[in-house]
Amino acid sequence: MNRIAYLNGDFVPLGEARVSVLDRGFLFADGIYEVSAVLDGKLIDNDSHLARLERSVGEISLALPVSLPRLVEIQRELIARNGLADGVVYIQVTRGVADRDFHFPEGATPTLFLFTQAKNIIESPAAKTGVAVKLVPDLRWGRCDIKSVALLAQVLAKQAAHEAGCAEAWMTRDGFVTEGGSSTAFIVTADGTVVTRPNSTAILPGCTRKALLALAAEGSIRLEERAFSVDEAFAASEAFMTSASSFVYPIVTIDGRPVGTGQPGPVATRLRELYIAFARATAV
Repeated sequence: MNRIAYLNGDFVPLGEARVSVLDRGFLFADGIYEVSAVLDGKLIDNDSHLARLERSVGEISLALPVSLPRLVEIQRELIARNGLADGVVYIQVTRGVADRDFHFPEGATPTLFLFTQAKNIIESPAAKTGVAVKLVPDLRWGRCDIKSVALLAQVLAKQAAHEAGCAEAWMTRDGFVTEGGSSTAFIVTADGTVVTRPNSTAILPGCTRKALLALAAEGSIRLEERAFSVDEAFAASEAFMTSASSFVYPIVTIDGRPVGTGQPGPVATRLRELYIAFARATAV
């Protein structure tokens, strides 16, 4: 716990950061979070993440307590104070402290909390070997496009995956894959087409997903934004997932069944290379 965090205007040792038990994030999960990757001490695709943060707080009528430029300053200060080379910066904003009642409190000051986590994103063994996923029912609420701190359904999904020896859960609804517990789901069809579900209230609009689709289009990789079924996933030549903290991970088994050859495929491998090059070229 030697890391430095930011809480409501102050930089403090993470182990000493304290939030009231009456904070609405604690009582109601009334808050939003965001995660930006850090590579070589620089922020990756941060504008996209902050735009999503701004959209999410707007969807629940929650005002950010600082401006976006100030938020970037705080992120960079945390990276510097923690000597963070590779990893992530976590941001959480809640509606603040008030006596417990369901309606929005008047005059409450939002709680703003940031901290860093070190993570070897580039040299992750999972990126080289590929990962296993487990299929679970999608039990989430109807506004999955909002990056809410209410993550109990994802916690249960990822715990089920963990107990099965898998790195991620793919959530399913009506026979179709929605998304991962903390990632966007992709498959590659037999003809080499990359397929991922289109943005809607059913999934979180992934920032890494957005950048990767643009990179794939520039690289003349065929794309389809449509829902894909569990059966299609089992029959796919490749599968992979994307997130800020993993970039691109090949998926080699789904519910214990090998995907394609059961090894990381060329499309996922190429897209990971393209994203890493994009990240290094655009990091700030």
